[in-house]
Amino acid sequence: MRYNFLMPHIHEKIDYAADVFIVHGDKVLLRKHDKYKMWLPPGGHVELNEDPAEAAVREVREEVGLSVSLAGESKTYKDANDGKDLILPKFMNRHHVNPMHEHISLVYFAKTDNTTIKQGETEISDEIKWFTREELDDPKYGISERIRSHAKAALDELAG
Repeated sequence: MRYNFLMPHIHEKIDYAADVFIVHGDKVLLRKHDKYKMWLPPGGHVELNEDPAEAAVREVREEVGLSVSLAGESKTYKDANDGKDLILPKFMNRHHVNPMHEHISLVYFAKTDNTTIKQGETEISDEIKWFTREELDDPKYGISERIRSHAKAALDELAG
């Protein structure tokens, strides 16, 4: 069975994705997804040629045009056979994106020095907004419990 998705999929039933809660000052960035009509962090599929942290940085650049520094540490070893240790995600989440397809999301936190958003050419957002902690709880935005929880955790760790 084939599906007509807008994004490339590695597998028809489940994919890995990287999501990034970006903090600047005391605000966190969310985008209103054009397809799902919900507030989400920038993020998307991990492609075959990249690790999740690389996907996180790429997706942020493609969707909102920001350069970010992921929170956490990675280490590259002198011996190439040892590879590199990856930045650990802050959370992992498994959820359905439709009745036939799921994502395992690796959730990262990041900081940026720039707040100027450049909307992506292929990923269009209905809205992009820097949210304060208080705005995350405002019912007029309809932000899901999971997204609010992760956004507040990012602010707790990186704000200021």
